[in-house]
Amino acid sequence: MTGNCCENIAGCINMREFIGKSVFNGIAIGPLKIFSKEENAVKRIKVDNPQEEIERFTQAKEQAKAELGRIYEKALKEVGEANAAIFEVHQMMLDDLDYIESITNMITTQEINAEFAVATTGDNFSEMFAAMDDDYMKARAADVKDISNRVIGILQGNGTGGNLGDKPVIVVAEDLAPSETVQLDKSKVLSFVTRLGSTNSHTAILARTMNIPALIGINYPEDCDGKMAIVDGAKGTLIIDPDEDTLAKYTKLREEEQEKARLLLELKGKPNVSADGKEIKLYANIGGVGDVASVLANDAGGIGLFRSEFLYLESDDYPSEEQQFKAYRTVAENMAGKKVIIRTLDIGADKQVGYFNLKKEDNPAMGYRAIRICLDRLDVFKTQLRAIYRASFYGTISIMFPMIISVNEVRKAKALCEEVKAELDAEGVKYGEVELGIMIETPAAVMISDDLAKEVEFFSIGTNDLTQYTLAIDRQNPALDNIYDSHHPAVLKMIQKTVENGHAHGCWVGICGELGADTTLTETFLQMGVDELSVSPSMVLKVRNQIRNSKANK
Repeated sequence: MTGNCCENIAGCINMREFIGKSVFNGIAIGPLKIFSKEENAVKRIKVDNPQEEIERFTQAKEQAKAELGRIYEKALKEVGEANAAIFEVHQMMLDDLDYIESITNMITTQEINAEFAVATTGDNFSEMFAAMDDDYMKARAADVKDISNRVIGILQGNGTGGNLGDKPVIVVAEDLAPSETVQLDKSKVLSFVTRLGSTNSHTAILARTMNIPALIGINYPEDCDGKMAIVDGAKGTLIIDPDEDTLAKYTKLREEEQEKARLLLELKGKPNVSADGKEIKLYANIGGVGDVASVLANDAGGIGLFRSEFLYLESDDYPSEEQQFKAYRTVAENMAGKKVIIRTLDIGADKQVGYFNLKKEDNPAMGYRAIRICLDRLDVFKTQLRAIYRASFYGTISIMFPMIISVNEVRKAKALCEEVKAELDAEGVKYGEVELGIMIETPAAVMISDDLAKEVEFFSIGTNDLTQYTLAIDRQNPALDNIYDSHHPAVLKMIQKTVENGHAHGCWVGICGELGADTTLTETFLQMGVDELSVSPSMVLKVRNQIRNSKANK
């Protein structure tokens, strides 16, 4: 339960422990600092000239946009383009017609001051977002409050931001808006702890980018300012006034964690070469633009799996070609020529998108999903392909198609790619050389991998689905956890067969499923001849370490 306290445990009369949800792992030890915001107390005042109030609001709005432009430039230097993009979004939100019309209508019809109209509209819009079912949209509640408070502060002549003091601290707050987070002195922040917030919020993304532990859902006490505390990002706990034994235990854990990280950091820039000279590519998996900073920080050689479906999962309608193009382009540019492999839309099964209106299925894992949907809904598929090809001009992009079971599916997808390229040529739109590949996730694909290899340039083995289909085990069913075995000989033989057939026809072969990060199999994959492993960013250096301590020759 949030707020659990251990006051009744002998030896920790003053120690209190609070349980929340982890945003990013790690251990932080230091004093707590309650982040004090500039409170913009707003009173309702009747005005004689509503038009003057509208003009005051318009001027404050424009000043807020200018401030956000400066914050964007600061964030660009500190956390990269992908994470700075939220401040461009805030600028656009200030120009949202519904938002502006609500404010100006209130000023005109109720004859009230601009501050009160902005505050009321901000509260109303925030409550509307917070009431939505989608976690991503809930996270926008903080954004609309942020922009409204900024406008109110300007109208009242108040400043923004908080002072953390001279020493590094654990920042605690009711919530943290992205603009507040980015304006903090990063050298003074050990950790973020908030009562509210979402793991999908941009503040959470910034915390992960800064590589510091962060917790949400912590009902911390108001009297905690200045008290010594411990943040355990793995367990999602905040410990206030730790006793000597607890402090000693966590100090040792933090030192061990720092030593492991230090040793791994020594591997940055080192080649992914086995002890006997075999080189293998080591890439990272991402779910969106916000993950690129972690890819770069962990020294991945490229992106082996960009799960493009997250653009659809985070949207309340089909993302437009422009929206997708901007996301793909941003990733390609940030990766500066390193390979970016985009998996085309892979929804269905456990990844449902409401606006697709998919029918309920008794066995969705084996049903209408991924490439099957794309080849039915060509308008959706074509929109995505156009966005990817346009973005390919700005970096090195490859495309892979998921859930393939036949040569015919691959040929249809390739034909649509040619159609898109012809359209772009006719429009005078430039694009780059795009390598085409497929996911090997089904036993059918494994068994005809010799034929499939003639159609594409690479294979990427999705071991999660390949395991469930090979073993006839639904990986979403917890009752089957005890027999779900990704090390099963049948699975490993499927991988070996895929590698052999791919190589026989000039295809390179990678692994992008969870097994890629399983260091107990790294040597096995090297000996199989796997060309590439793609893992979560945080696992890159650990896998590199294992590669360098393995032998490719039996």
